[in-house]
Amino acid sequence: MEKELATLGKGVRCCSWNYCGKRLAVGYNDGSAAVHDSDSLSSSSTFSRSSKWTVHASSIKSIIWIPPDFGDAIACICVDGTLSLWEEAGEDAHSVTWKKCVVFESSGPRVLEVQFGFPTKYLKMVVAYSDGHVKVYELLDLLVLNKWQLQANFKNIVNSVSVFGKPTCTSASIAWSPRRGENQQSSFLLGFSSDLPQFNSCKMWEFEEPHQRWLPVAELALPEDRDDRVHALAWAPNIGRPFEVIAVATYKGIAIWHVWLESETDHRFSSEKIVLLSGHVGEVWQLEWDISGMTLASTGGDGMVRLWQSNLNGVWHEHATLDCGGGK
Repeated sequence: MEKELATLGKGVRCCSWNYCGKRLAVGYNDGSAAVHDSDSLSSSSTFSRSSKWTVHASSIKSIIWIPPDFGDAIACICVDGTLSLWEEAGEDAHSVTWKKCVVFESSGPRVLEVQFGFPTKYLKMVVAYSDGHVKVYELLDLLVLNKWQLQANFKNIVNSVSVFGKPTCTSASIAWSPRRGENQQSSFLLGFSSDLPQFNSCKMWEFEEPHQRWLPVAELALPEDRDDRVHALAWAPNIGRPFEVIAVATYKGIAIWHVWLESETDHRFSSEKIVLLSGHVGEVWQLEWDISGMTLASTGGDGMVRLWQSNLNGVWHEHATLDCGGGK
C-alpha cells in the first residue's frame, strides 16, 4: 500500500537524504532550500518542513549533506556555478535557522559537483569544475565551517605531462572511498562528461601523504571505452573483500569494476571490468549501493529504478524493477 511521506511543493529540482538524522534537504528552482524532518512521535513516519530559506537568485541544481560529525550542514550548488555551505543554528526546535557559512563564487568555471570525504584528521571537500579541473579543500577548524584551505588543484588526466585543450564539461561525478579510519588513505573517484575524452574516464585519485600530493592510481576504462562520458559513479562499502567494487555508468550501460592493491611496496593497483549491466533506456542519472555493498540501485531518464545483485558465483542479474512514472 502506497502512502505519502512528505509534501515538497512545486518547483523541486533536487533533494538529499540524511541517513543519520532522518532528514530531507530539498532544492528549488527559485533558489530556495528547505529541510523536512521526520515526525518521531508519529507511527506513520511522515515528514514535515522545519525550515525554508533563500540560498541564491538562481536555481539550486544539487544539494548535499555534510558528514554528520560536523553537525547539521549542507552544501548547495546553483546553476550559475555558485557553491555555498549552510549550517543549522538555534537553541531549540522552535528557533531553528540556517546561516550561511561560506560562498565559493563562480567568477570563471562553474562548479559542477562537490562531495565530502569521510573525516580522518581533516574534513576534505573535492570540487569539480566545468573546465575539467578539480580542487581539494581541507577544513582547518573542525568546529567552524568557513575556514577552508585549498590543498590541491589539478586536472582529471592520467598523464600530467601531456598538453590537452580546454574542455567544456557539462557534468561531473565524484565518489569518495567509503573506508574510514585514521590510517586509511584518502581516495576518491572522478569522471566527467566533456568534449575531450582524456578528462572523461573514471580515475581513482589517492593522497600520497609523504609528498602531500594527489596521484591517479587507477583508470577504470578499457582502451575502447576512454571516449565514453561518465554519467554516474558509486563506490561500494567493503565488508571484508580483498578488492574494491565500483560502478561506473556511461551511455553503454553500468560497468562493475574490481580494483585491488597489487603491491604494498610500490602501491600499484590493478583493475578488472567484471560485467556491463544494461536495462535502462537512455542516460543513467544516479547509482547507489546499499550499506552491505551487495546491492546496487540505479535510476535514469527512463523513470525506472533498477536493483542489481550478484549471486554466490559472481554472476550479476537484475533483482527488481520499480516504475517511477517515466523520465523527461
